[in-house]
Amino acid sequence: MIALTIIQILQVLLDVVWWIIFVQFILSLLITFNVINTSNQFVRALYDGLERLTEPMYRPLRRVLPSAGGLDLSPMVVLIIIAILDIVLRNLAISIVTGGAV
Repeated sequence: MIALTIIQILQVLLDVVWWIIFVQFILSLLITFNVINTSNQFVRALYDGLERLTEPMYRPLRRVLPSAGGLDLSPMVVLIIIAILDIVLRNLAISIVTGGAV
């Protein structure tokens, strides 16, 4: 049962990371299209904090991914990796619960 608990904790952490990336992506779009202004101290602090959280995940991918004309594809790739990890963890949890008969 401890393995199932660890898997569930990892799934929650993956969900949190997914939401952080999603909010950072939406915020960056709103800033890019001047919907919200970065001269607002709260917006700037929020964006900087989210940028610090996501940059370590994006940096290795940005070195590998080709340039897409100013479009940053690294958030999409990280979200795909998170989805794949979630599937693997879900299947592992099912395998543990059913005793390996999947």
